[in-house]
Amino acid sequence: MLGQESSPNARLEAGRPQSCRRKAVICLALAAITFAVFGRTLTHGFVDYDDGTYVFDNAMVFHGLTLRGLAWAFTSTHAANWHPLTWLSHMLDCQLYGLHPGGHHLTNVLLHTATVIALFLVLRQMTGALWRSAFVAAVFAIHPLRVESVAWVAERKDVLSGLFFMLTIAAYVRFARRPGPARYALVSLLFALGLMCKPMLVTLPLVLLLLDYWPLRRGDSRKLSGLVMEKLPLLALSAASSVATLLAQSREIQASGSFSLPWRLGNALMAYMIYLGQMVWPSGLAAFYPYPPAHWPAWEMALAGLLLAGLSWAAWKQRRNQPWLLTGWLWFLVMLLPVVGIVQVALQSHADRYTYLPQIGLYTALTWLAAEWCAQRRTSRAALGSLMAAVLAALGACAWKQTAYWKDSQTLWTHAASCTTDNYVAHFKLGSLFLQSGQLDEAIAHFQSALQFRPDYAQAHNNIGAALLQEGKVDEAILHFQKALQLSPAYGQAENNLASAFLQKGKFDEAIAHLQRALQLEPANPGVLNTLSWLLAAGPDPSLRDGTKAVQLALRANALAGGHNPLILHTLAAAFAQAGQFPQAMETAQRALQLALAQSNTQLAASLQFDLRLYHASRSLPIPAHTLQP
Repeated sequence: MLGQESSPNARLEAGRPQSCRRKAVICLALAAITFAVFGRTLTHGFVDYDDGTYVFDNAMVFHGLTLRGLAWAFTSTHAANWHPLTWLSHMLDCQLYGLHPGGHHLTNVLLHTATVIALFLVLRQMTGALWRSAFVAAVFAIHPLRVESVAWVAERKDVLSGLFFMLTIAAYVRFARRPGPARYALVSLLFALGLMCKPMLVTLPLVLLLLDYWPLRRGDSRKLSGLVMEKLPLLALSAASSVATLLAQSREIQASGSFSLPWRLGNALMAYMIYLGQMVWPSGLAAFYPYPPAHWPAWEMALAGLLLAGLSWAAWKQRRNQPWLLTGWLWFLVMLLPVVGIVQVALQSHADRYTYLPQIGLYTALTWLAAEWCAQRRTSRAALGSLMAAVLAALGACAWKQTAYWKDSQTLWTHAASCTTDNYVAHFKLGSLFLQSGQLDEAIAHFQSALQFRPDYAQAHNNIGAALLQEGKVDEAILHFQKALQLSPAYGQAENNLASAFLQKGKFDEAIAHLQRALQLEPANPGVLNTLSWLLAAGPDPSLRDGTKAVQLALRANALAGGHNPLILHTLAAAFAQAGQFPQAMETAQRALQLALAQSNTQLAASLQFDLRLYHASRSLPIPAHTLQP
C-alpha cells in the first residue's frame, strides 16, 4: 500500500505479468469509480451557461463536421478564445448525437476517464510507485472540484486539454529517458494540440522542468540552463498561444479593467487560499463566485500572502529529503497563474474548473508525504487501506451529490444563489428562466435582486424591460432599455428590444433606426436581421416596404440560423412575396410549415397556411398583415 511500497522495488516489478495485471485492474477500477460518480450526467440536459454558445445555439457547431465549420474553428475567436480542437470536438458530438445532451455528456465523462487513467500510468511510469499513483489518480477522478469540468458540456476544453496534457507528459518521459528528435517532435505536437484545446496549458513547459527535478531527477546529470534551453521550442509555443489568447480576450480584459492591480493581486492571494480550502473541505461549490461587495480586508490578504510564503519556504527547505513537496507545490502555484486573476478576464473571483490540472500537484505531494509518514510509523496495510477507502468514499459521495446540481439550469442557479452571497449572475439566470416561461413577476424580482448586488448590470435592465414589454408596460420598458444602453452603449440586444417597444407605439421610423444601430453592433445577429426584414416585407407602413432589401436581410438571417428556423423562413417567404418572387415564396413557406408542424407550433403553422393561399394567388401580405409577426 502507500506506506510500504518503494520506488526501486516497484520498478523491479514493472515488467512482471503480475504487475501488468495489477495495473489493468487499477485502470478498470479507476474507470468504474469515475462512471459511478459522473454516469448520472448522461441523463442531464444542457444548461444556459455557455452551452448555447458552444453547442445548441451555434450554427457552426450543431450542423456537425463541415468544411466551413473546420475553417471557422481555426480562424474564429468566438467565445473569446482560440481553441479549434475544442470546437471540432463539439462538432463531432453533434455529428454523432445531434443535440441530444446525453451524448455530449458521455464524451466529457469518457475524456475525463481517459485522463484519469493516463495520470495513473504516467505517475507510475515516472515514479515506479503503483499504489501511490493509483491513489492520486483516484482523488483526481472523483474530487468534487472536478464536477464543473466534467458535468458542464461547455467546459469540454478542460477534459480535452487535460488528456493532451497527460499525453504530452507521457511522451516527455520517454524523451527524457531516451532523447531524440522524433520523440521531441511528438512532445511538441501533443503540446500544440493541447494548447488548441485550452490555452491554460501554457505553463506545461514549466511543469516539465519541475518533473526534471522530481521524479525524473534529470538535474543530477544536466545543468539547469541545459534543461531550460531544451524547453525553448515549447516555451515559444506557449508564447504564441498567450498572444493569441490575449488578442481573443482583449474586449473582456478591457471590460474588467476597472479592477486595480492591487485589488487583482489581493484577489489572487485569496483565490489560492480558497482553492486550498476547497481541496480539503469541498462544500458550497457553485457555478459562479462573484467578487465580494468590498475589497478583501488587508489583514486577510496579508495573512494569505504570509501563509503562501511559509508553505513555499517549507517546501524549499525539504527539497533534498522530500523533493515531491517542492514539485507538487510549485506545480499548483505555477499552473494557476494564468487564471488566478492577475490579468482579469471574466468577473468571477475564482472558479472550480481552474483547479482541474493544478491540484494534481498537491494530490501528489500530499500522497507521497502521507506515504512516508505511514512508512516511518509502520502503519498496517489494513489501516492504510481503510483510510484510503474512507477518503475516496467521502469525496465520491460529495461529488455525486454535486453532479445533481448540474442536471438543469434552474437547479444549477438555485443552488448557486443559495450557497453564495450577492450572486447577481445566479439571480439574473433565474430571472431569465422565469422570463422564458412567462412568469414575469418572478423574473422581475430576480432581475431586481441582481441589480441590488450590481447596479451597473445592463443585461438586468434589458431583461426587466423585456418583462415589462410583455406586460404591456411599454413606457416603463423603454426607460429600462435606455438605461441598459446608457450603461452599455454597444449593447445590440437592448437596441433590438428598444426597437420592439417603439414598434408597439406605432413609431416605425424610430424602430428602424434602432434596428439598424443593432445591426451595426451585431451584424451576424439573425434575430435583428429577421425583425428588420419583417418590417420591410410585411410592416404596417407601406412607405417602408422594400421587398428586395427584405430578401437580402432574410437570406442572411436564414444562413446564420442554419436554414432550420421556421420563424426566419416565414419572414423570408414574406420577403420573396413582397419582391414579386412568388414561386420562391411558396417553396420557402412550405418548408417553414413543415418545421412548424414538427415543432408543434400550431399558431405559426396556421399563419403559414394563410400565407400560402396568398402566395398561390400571387399576392403579397396585406397592409396590415394579418399573420404572426416575428
